Amino acid sequence: MIGRIYDQRLEWKRCIPALVSSHRTLFTVLWIMGFASLFIWQRNLLVDGLWGLKVDAKPMPMLRPFAFNLTDFGGKGDGVTENTKAFEKAIMEIAKLGKKGGGQLNVPPGDWLTAPFNLTSHMTLFLAEGATILGIEDEALWPLMPPLPSYGAGREHAGPRYGSLIHGQHLKDVVITGHNGTINGQGPSWWKNYKQKLLNYTRGPLVQILWSSDIHISNITLRDSPFWTIHPYDCKNVFITNVTILAPVFGAPNTDGIDPDSCDNVVIEDCYISVGDDGIAIKSGWDQYGVAYGRPSTNILIRNLVVRSTVSAGVSIGSEMSGGVSNITVENVVVWSSRRVMRIKTAAGRGGYIQNITYRNITFDNVRVGFVVKTDYNEHPDAGYDPKAYPILGNINFINIHGQGVRVPVRLHGSPEIPLRNLTFRDFSVGISYKKKHIFQCSSVQGRVIGSIIPAPCENLDLYDEQGNLIKRGAQNVTDIDYDF
Repeated sequence: MIGRIYDQRLEWKRCIPALVSSHRTLFTVLWIMGFASLFIWQRNLLVDGLWGLKVDAKPMPMLRPFAFNLTDFGGKGDGVTENTKAFEKAIMEIAKLGKKGGGQLNVPPGDWLTAPFNLTSHMTLFLAEGATILGIEDEALWPLMPPLPSYGAGREHAGPRYGSLIHGQHLKDVVITGHNGTINGQGPSWWKNYKQKLLNYTRGPLVQILWSSDIHISNITLRDSPFWTIHPYDCKNVFITNVTILAPVFGAPNTDGIDPDSCDNVVIEDCYISVGDDGIAIKSGWDQYGVAYGRPSTNILIRNLVVRSTVSAGVSIGSEMSGGVSNITVENVVVWSSRRVMRIKTAAGRGGYIQNITYRNITFDNVRVGFVVKTDYNEHPDAGYDPKAYPILGNINFINIHGQGVRVPVRLHGSPEIPLRNLTFRDFSVGISYKKKHIFQCSSVQGRVIGSIIPAPCENLDLYDEQGNLIKRGAQNVTDIDYDF
């Protein structure tokens, strides 16, 4: 019995080395697997969390009763797959939900290549952080549309025009927003073809909404539009907030930032705009077509902007203004390294009016010309315009204006047929960088200066003290426009 127990112990001792050896092997394998798992987990965390390649760092909020992801309809954000059908299918589903509060289409992180598509009413298009909608470069996939009725022709060619990348008409309650996602029109190919005269139709805007109401655009970036960037046309209640609009300041022709056109009740605020033409251009139709259409742009508030325009102006009115422009306030705007700060442009043949305009709290640095009114901007859709359709310009106010590094602070170019009436300058101080005799230039202008103005105003304007007492009447019909400047 004792011998049997001894033999069993001896056998157990013989097994221990083999057992330990096998456990070491097992432990080594498990350790390697655990380390590898930890490495893969940390790598995924780094890629997903820090570089933002797979997940959205900010959850997309629920802004409508129903929400869909573009991927639910076969969308692929690889920058190569065309997603036009995915957008169209998703928007068709949202169109069914109008009576239930509408729907939200979420565009996740990725590059979503698409041809132009149409929005629907009661819709929110939400672009996640890291999401980019890319306009397809093949112009054959951009639909052709008839000319706008107040233009009578495409802006660059007679006949049809290209539609916009994101389009809508006869809509109500549309929101385009996000976590600063991007809409990219991939404009360079369009600009190149335009310069080489290879296009037979007017280029399309990036976002164009027509005959609609209650439009909200916010918290996104729009860049490299083929033509104008945001173009609301004959719309009411348009609100554009906290938007960044970018295009090269040279070599990107006609890439206006925001162009309210025959619109009523518009607010544009808290935006950064740096583009290849006007930062903002208020319009209302072109010559006889705009007169006949008869829809003014009115009740527009533009505030809290930073704008750069090396080709045109920070904020313009016209030149297409034949339906009339009135009740415009531009305030708290900074313009830097630009050709002009603010410009009004029109011509004989336009008809219409520009009146009740206030520029307030405008600051600028390093610009060629500060404020310009130009009445000979002679571009016409065809020969059918009335050359005696003279626009009416008046009641324009410049209050609390300050700048530096300016060559010509003011250039008011009226004419006997198109005089400038009832202009007011108050609290105006601009440091000039170009010593010239006529640095405050006027022609066919009537108005007033209240208080001290730097530099000295032109002779056409009446001078008043701060209490509103007349000091000196302005001279009549004095012209000091430097046409060679």
